[in-house]
Amino acid sequence: MTNTYGNSWQIIFSPQDVVDEAFDTFAENFFDVVSIDYTDDEKEQYIGYTHKQPDEEEMKTIAKNFGIELPEYECVFIPATNWLTKNVIKFPPIETEDFYIYGSHEEKAPQTSKLAIKIYAATAFGSGQHQTTRSCLKILSLLNAKGYKAQNILDMGCGSGILALSACKLWNDAQALGADIDGEAVAVTLQNAKDNDLSERVHAVESNGYSNPQIVARAPFELIFANILARPLIEMAEDLAKNTSLGGYAVLSGFIEEQIDWVVDTYKQFGFELVEIVKDDNWRAVLMEKTK
Repeated sequence: MTNTYGNSWQIIFSPQDVVDEAFDTFAENFFDVVSIDYTDDEKEQYIGYTHKQPDEEEMKTIAKNFGIELPEYECVFIPATNWLTKNVIKFPPIETEDFYIYGSHEEKAPQTSKLAIKIYAATAFGSGQHQTTRSCLKILSLLNAKGYKAQNILDMGCGSGILALSACKLWNDAQALGADIDGEAVAVTLQNAKDNDLSERVHAVESNGYSNPQIVARAPFELIFANILARPLIEMAEDLAKNTSLGGYAVLSGFIEEQIDWVVDTYKQFGFELVEIVKDDNWRAVLMEKTK
């Protein structure tokens, strides 16, 4: 796999108990891409990505203009030559009801009766080991057990493409489109599709939300995965609803117990009904059906 995106840098901020809205706005304005994660003690950790070396003094000045003081942070350089060769997560195999996911670092393919998926997982995009991804895979198995089969699927915020790949492994007639704001994620998803002989059925595009013309052309979707975080899920609710077919499903994940009502109630306003909640540690995923 060839990296066409060059060097990149990460600014990894120390976890925060409460993130000021001004900090969120600053991060979105200063960085090319921002990821947000929750630590085990429910603090929010922001990681900013940029394809040029960040000017730390400029960063502090801009933050000051937003009226905030930056938390402690670490600046990490990721060379292009290392991105796809040295930043692989060597995760142990992951088994769910229907899937066996293993890393590209494994020398031999597993002997298993489950659907095996080989994943190149770069550090920024996840390996499937995270609780939210496991929960989405459980919901996918639940839908299949109910006899539901989707042919037109969108994986919004696809990362390494695990969910799109899994759906197409499960359903032979399915076509999946992955979308991510980060070009690196798109490249990783396309490579993973090739490695799993799914290039004809799993595609990926760079997109800020639902604006990419390929998403517009393929909508509405019978199944949309959105394994992101609570705040962007809320912000995307109306667009997700517009791009989901009547009777279709949305698999939403990336939030904690205390945020379930916020997410579910918002999506109910746009014609969805709650079908199932899946719990993994303090993380939650929900299956919602578009009923109107």
